Amino acid sequence: MTRAILLASTALLMAAPAAWAAADGPTGGQLALTRVLLSTGGVGYFEYEATVSGDADLSLEVRRDQVDDVLKSIVVYDDKGGVGTIGLPGAEPLDTAFRELPFSAGDLTSPAALLNAMRGAEVTSGGSRQLTGRLMSVTEETVRLPGSDGATATRHRVTLMTADGLRQLVLEEADALRFTDPAVQAQIDRALSAVADNARRERRQLTVHSRAPQGAPQDGQAAGERRVRVGYVAETPLWKATYRLSMTQTGQQQSGQPQTGAAKEGSGALQGWAVLENLSGEDWKGVDLTVVSGNPVTLRQALYTPYFVERPEVPVEVLGRVLPTADEGTVTLNDAHPAMRPQSELSRAAAPPAAAMAAPPPPAPAPMEEPLAKVAPYGSAAGTPAMAAVRGADAGAAEGAQVLFHYPQPVSVPNGGTLMMPIAVRSLPVERVALYQPGTDARHPLASLRLRNDGDTALPPGLLTFYDRTGGAGMETSAYVGDARMATLPAGDSRLLSFAVDQAVTIDREEKPSRRLSRATLADGVLTLSVTDRQSTTYTVAGAPDADRSVVIEHPRRPGWDLAEPANGKPEATAGAYRLPLAVPAGKTVTLTATLERPRQERIVLTDLSADQIAARASAPELPPEVRQALTTLAGLRSAVAEKERRIAELEDERTERIADQDRLRENLKALPAGSDLHKRTLAKMGEAENRLDGLARDLTTARAEAEKARQVLRERVKALAI
Repeated sequence: MTRAILLASTALLMAAPAAWAAADGPTGGQLALTRVLLSTGGVGYFEYEATVSGDADLSLEVRRDQVDDVLKSIVVYDDKGGVGTIGLPGAEPLDTAFRELPFSAGDLTSPAALLNAMRGAEVTSGGSRQLTGRLMSVTEETVRLPGSDGATATRHRVTLMTADGLRQLVLEEADALRFTDPAVQAQIDRALSAVADNARRERRQLTVHSRAPQGAPQDGQAAGERRVRVGYVAETPLWKATYRLSMTQTGQQQSGQPQTGAAKEGSGALQGWAVLENLSGEDWKGVDLTVVSGNPVTLRQALYTPYFVERPEVPVEVLGRVLPTADEGTVTLNDAHPAMRPQSELSRAAAPPAAAMAAPPPPAPAPMEEPLAKVAPYGSAAGTPAMAAVRGADAGAAEGAQVLFHYPQPVSVPNGGTLMMPIAVRSLPVERVALYQPGTDARHPLASLRLRNDGDTALPPGLLTFYDRTGGAGMETSAYVGDARMATLPAGDSRLLSFAVDQAVTIDREEKPSRRLSRATLADGVLTLSVTDRQSTTYTVAGAPDADRSVVIEHPRRPGWDLAEPANGKPEATAGAYRLPLAVPAGKTVTLTATLERPRQERIVLTDLSADQIAARASAPELPPEVRQALTTLAGLRSAVAEKERRIAELEDERTERIADQDRLRENLKALPAGSDLHKRTLAKMGEAENRLDGLARDLTTARAEAEKARQVLRERVKALAI
């Protein structure tokens, strides 16, 4: 079957119209496109060939938007001759045409702009009113149209200096207006021709100069034919890979539907196609076509745009009026300080060392070699970049660097056409599985295929269309099952391709977090707990009623967590999930528990905790008895400290209130008559308050001492703990 598919693919590719049949090889010194290599980097390599003799100038046309890429990448190979220069028109030929003209290209946009740019030139107007004079100005004015409701029009009034003085005319009313100097008229004609020529030039022509081999006659006599190849890299549309996988169904159908989830293993017929477009601007006639899948670095640079370096501008030195300063006498200079002498004098006095003068000059640089002039013949180890890329792809296929697909026959594609090229026709091992991805569907798995690449070449990414083939020999029919996205499939690797939802299988899951204490230590007042966090998820899978299923559960991975259950073997893992296999018989319900564990440590500074917090820690049943007992003792000591601190707070509050009462009584005393009964009673109260304040001061001193003693006992007890 594989041979039949390959023959059919070849016939489809070569069934092009006769107008695009393969052309003969390059002849007569004309460059002809012979090879095309398209990369998934969004670029293509185009190689042209020509057979020449003696010195030759080869022409190559490229689109204007491709010139930057061509200048960056063009390479010339000459079997026997030498590589000369490559020339092409400048990037701004229109600006060059106007460089020496008294007007610019923008001045040709309107007659008024051109006349303003040509002020001073002599013109002659035609019609009934003929005037001859030099242009002074063209001014714009707005006039109201007669017989209209406020409508206006814009006119241009031309002012001329004639033999009779200043005369004016309206440009829009003049029958003709010409420049009397033929040289000025010729300048305008050349400028208009340059504008028209630039509008037509959407392509640029490169001229490749190829030199004859050394010693060959230069008088036009035959010097022997040789082959010249010119290649470059330019931007191209991205080629796309698509696949079709046909798998024979061996079981019975249910309700006429394909068995999308049956746990079966076999082989599938894979067809891979490359979809590409020719938007290069020229027809491909009988070219050698190759597509490459990889991830190369592709860069762009505006090499065709002239750049000028900004230079600092310095003012012109102008000799000004001389104004001598007044003489203020002389001073005596010390000759022992040469640094005070003028810089010019120091320069003249500093003679170069004799050794430096006698040293020989540095050797002249060696003449540049011409490596391009000695390129190895085509087909050797130093062939074209395309062939080098082929070898690089073959060497790096195992590492996934590049994958190359070369069509064995010449290909013809008209400009703007689309082509499908077969890149893979073979059988691959296939296994049907049910893939459960909670983030995709929380209740049902996805009907999937495990496709293994047992070949020697990686397959590029692309969409895959899956067909089920049923029936006997000669009576087979195909049923569309679904589409899948396939990432790059290296040789020897496998991919799970999901194409439908398996409604016959239902999955429930239950999550249960827990924590396990493995060790507890007390040292230097710090309680260190070695804890293992556990996150268990139980999957309950209800199987399909009609067939067994091979279920693969993608259990999410978490940074810092390890898979503890199931512990039998090492499961497959992706960047974000573990793949846990589970066999589910038909009509049965099975469970699978996946447990993730994360070890961590908790450090608790006991002196920062209150008595209640320490007591709560001491009540944890997972702690060792000695740790619980130590924590209980610490809780009692911390409670005693708290009681002493509460007593201090109560005394300070009472002292604050007594001081406030004293201030109030003192203010009242100022308003009472001296010697009155009320005055006497107030004085007595103030005395009692003073006595109480003295007692509070003594009590506070005692309470603070007792609290500090309790803290010291707590600190010593905490420091002495070592469990």
